[in-house]
Amino acid sequence: MKTQIRFAPLALAMLLASGVAAAADLKIGVSMSQFDDTFLTYLREDMDKQAKSYPKGDGVQLQFEDARADVVKQLSQVENFISQKVDAMVVNPVDTASTARITKAAVAAGIPLVYVNRRPDQTDLPKGVVTVTSNDVEAGKLQMQYLAEKMGGKGKIVILLGDLANNSTTNRTKGVKEILGQYPDIKVEQEQTGIWLRDKGMTLVNDWLTQGREFNAVVANNDEMAIGAAMALKTAGVKPGSVLIGGVDGTPDGLNAISKGEMALSVFQDAKGQAVGSVEAAVKMARGEAVEQNVVVPFQLITPDNVASFK
Repeated sequence: MKTQIRFAPLALAMLLASGVAAAADLKIGVSMSQFDDTFLTYLREDMDKQAKSYPKGDGVQLQFEDARADVVKQLSQVENFISQKVDAMVVNPVDTASTARITKAAVAAGIPLVYVNRRPDQTDLPKGVVTVTSNDVEAGKLQMQYLAEKMGGKGKIVILLGDLANNSTTNRTKGVKEILGQYPDIKVEQEQTGIWLRDKGMTLVNDWLTQGREFNAVVANNDEMAIGAAMALKTAGVKPGSVLIGGVDGTPDGLNAISKGEMALSVFQDAKGQAVGSVEAAVKMARGEAVEQNVVVPFQLITPDNVASFK
């Protein structure tokens, strides 16, 4: 009897411990290319909301890390996640051409990997690695088609490029130029990188105006640079709307700029759709469930006619 009494608490403790382990949250490491990017901030916030939507006892913990636009730092974060034995990883890559080592490390460790928002340049990703992105070529085509029609098929444009290390920049611009191929009377006056930043977009457009360059439209790879362009034109005394400005993302600031007539359009990139898709994919893979390897979240054109429905 004494032996039974002495071991009963130990057995109970072991039972409780196993119960707690069974109900432990999934741990998912998330490396974002940079926290201070406006669109990626919305993406990160929506990922956090999605993780918190799972029921208690069957929950998800996200560990966010800021790579600060540093490829080496991002790889180090992934290696740390692996050493912590996380259940899955979500990576928003700094450089879409430099993801091979991240992919290799994840596959070698047997940890599911989801690339979100930016698809690696590598075309054939191995098993256990999935992407949740949007078709950036489509964004550029939607943007330029609308502007070309508003311009009456002729005139000059300037292009504000995103980060050149990012294939979103390449593909959005590719989409723009595919449409330009149908409009030989629309010429590209200038094309430079504003690295996604509002102040950089403003500086570039201000410089072009100072140089006396003339253009009928600004085609920006994202809303932040488009807003910067609008600010430069306003400062220079250019009447709002006389130079058409197009962005991509459909951020709240971008939507407000369209409502005020400062931007002609944006193309909605669904941060929530990408966030939900990436977290769900990571959770399913961590649980051994089947997932689609390439999830594509569609873009949508935003104009003054429908901007209210996106607010």
